[in-house]
Amino acid sequence: MSKKQKKVIIRIAVSAVLLITFGITEHFIELKWYVALPMFLIPYLIAGYDVLWKAVRNIAHGQVFDENFLMAIATIGALGTQQFDEAVFVMLFYQVGEFFQSAAVAKSRKSISDLMDICPDYANIEKDGEIIQVDPEEVNIDDIIIIKPGEKIPLDGVIIDGTTSINTVALTGESLPKDADVGDTVTSGCVNMSGLIRVRVTSEFGESTVTKILELIEESSSNKAASEDFITRFAKYYTPTVVISAVVLALLPPIILGGGFTTWLTRALTFLVISCPCALVISIPLTFFGGIGGASKKGILVKGSCYLEELAKCEIAVFDKTGTLTEGSFEVTAVHPNKYDEDKMLEYCVLAEGFSDHPIAKSVKKYYGKEIDFSRINAAQEIPGHGIKADIEGHTVLAGNGRLMENFGVEYHECHKIGTILHMAVDGVYAGHIVISDKIKTGSENMIRTLKTLGCKTVMLTGDKDNIGKAVAAKLGIDEVHTQLLPADKVNIVEKLFSEKSEKGRLLFSGDGINDAPVLSRADVGIAMGGIGSDASIEAADIVIMDDDISKIGTAMGISKRTLKIVKQNIVFALGIKILFLILGAFGIANMWMAVFADVGVSVIAILNAMRALKVK
Repeated sequence: MSKKQKKVIIRIAVSAVLLITFGITEHFIELKWYVALPMFLIPYLIAGYDVLWKAVRNIAHGQVFDENFLMAIATIGALGTQQFDEAVFVMLFYQVGEFFQSAAVAKSRKSISDLMDICPDYANIEKDGEIIQVDPEEVNIDDIIIIKPGEKIPLDGVIIDGTTSINTVALTGESLPKDADVGDTVTSGCVNMSGLIRVRVTSEFGESTVTKILELIEESSSNKAASEDFITRFAKYYTPTVVISAVVLALLPPIILGGGFTTWLTRALTFLVISCPCALVISIPLTFFGGIGGASKKGILVKGSCYLEELAKCEIAVFDKTGTLTEGSFEVTAVHPNKYDEDKMLEYCVLAEGFSDHPIAKSVKKYYGKEIDFSRINAAQEIPGHGIKADIEGHTVLAGNGRLMENFGVEYHECHKIGTILHMAVDGVYAGHIVISDKIKTGSENMIRTLKTLGCKTVMLTGDKDNIGKAVAAKLGIDEVHTQLLPADKVNIVEKLFSEKSEKGRLLFSGDGINDAPVLSRADVGIAMGGIGSDASIEAADIVIMDDDISKIGTAMGISKRTLKIVKQNIVFALGIKILFLILGAFGIANMWMAVFADVGVSVIAILNAMRALKVK
């Protein structure tokens, strides 16, 4: 607990002890009102001096109708009608409710502040053989920084010396360390676990991952959900209404029905205590804050509670293929020789592609995994849109698509497997082909299944060939697929899909590339893959998955639906109990003690229920 919370606990305890002591005394000894009043004022002021001060201060600033005003009027009125113990008890339990609220908010904020701890304090650079610490903002692109074991990585960069393991839990929620070697990228905000590494900086501090994350967190509080706006508007009109109703209740019945004012004044004061909208005003924002905090623990950054609420209403989920549902990196998935030695065919293919930087060439070289003897290559010619023709130790080697084979009169056959097919020919004879595919991401299939369970229609958009796109969609169980699309085509498809959802339904789009930014902006909810996603897509998105784990889209939707469910529970529960007790109070059935439990009890239950949003399975 904070010092402030400890002081509140002490005040509550002291006030409670004095109330019990004075209550027992009054029970056995009949005290005059002028003796009892100053006696009960002691625990009353200990418990509620700050409430009275806030009420006066807010009135001075033109903010009259709030819970402090209601508590002050109700308890002062109770003192005026000689209900001394009730007045102290109301103030005491109001502070108990405030303490629960404070503890709940502190716990929710901790999940966010833990993430804020990723901000680095310094960066190490080497000058004249010595390591000195500088402000990360002073480091430029291409500068070399040194990161010792146990230190936070201050800036995004590439390792140029050393090996280590990286703790990424603050960014991704992934507890297992990630191994990193020379050539690997490292992200600011993570922690260097084991070895000393030298890193070449690739982005300035203002453009680094950690800075962007902190900016997203800071902006999230300003993007309120419709439920939060409703409660704000509701409280604005509700509080003046109940105050006027309490005044009418105190004055009108005695005038019309006759009798003493004291009974109706007591009922009016009870009515005021019951009417406090604390449970709604506190629990609704707290629930959304808890949902955002719970999501951040899983490496899911939500830019505002409004997006959490929108996500819960999604009826159509649209996905880009490459880099979102698939890895976005090509790999050799099959080698099919045609009356030719497989190893020799692969060797010739690697030599033919030896000087190429094309992704297909890179994937073949990676699969081969051996050193390339470039001296064996006499000549190599890249034929755009077809492939490569090479002279390797006097042999004419062709590596490319079917059009290349046809141009050189080589008889070939297509492959039954789905993917990019690299055909091979040596000295005019067909040697076979290599299948290169973009692997489906681990978790994609489960995620699609989860969304379908939650009632979402799934759609895939891709610029890839029709057969490849349809094969991926079929394997994942996606409902609808559109292939061979340009960026503008994706926007058009999304526009058509908007007409298919209900009026209250929402459309989700998830992508990672810069060409996805227009669609991310157009969708009701845009989700970007933060690890490999482009800056443009992360900026345009409403929710960012920090570690590219596609299955977390299902997790995010589960969190959003659970959060909205808790919000609705609190609204129905709080309003239902309030209305019931307001009626009971107006007819004199509910007394001041019951009013306290109706106000503080409902608040505490609603707050405890809101806290469940923090817990994510």
